[in-house]
Amino acid sequence: MRHRHSILAGLAAGAALLVAGAASAHARLVTSDPAANAAVAAPKAITLTFNEKLTPAFSKLELGIADGMKIEVKTAISPDGRSIVGTPQGKLMPGAYTVTWQAAAADDGHKTNGTVAFTVK
Repeated sequence: MRHRHSILAGLAAGAALLVAGAASAHARLVTSDPAANAAVAAPKAITLTFNEKLTPAFSKLELGIADGMKIEVKTAISPDGRSIVGTPQGKLMPGAYTVTWQAAAADDGHKTNGTVAFTVK
């Protein structure tokens, strides 16, 4: 009976480790440039850096202004695979902007998404 409890405890601990490992596999935004809620001069590029490597085919960002209009942005994944870099295809005018992003972890493909707001002064 005691041996059976040890086996069950071991299986439970192993399952907990698998769940914890899967939870940590999501790409999480670490920093952004411009920083969230910052007021900046018009940036030439927008960089979102994540805690792990991304799958380029499923990782992107879009840039929009307050009225919902999208701004054309050329995106790429950085050489280290941890950042999405967006280059606006024209100069950003003063106003409020929202970066909407989607990132997929390279190791398991789990997708996360979010937004970062900033203002061009």
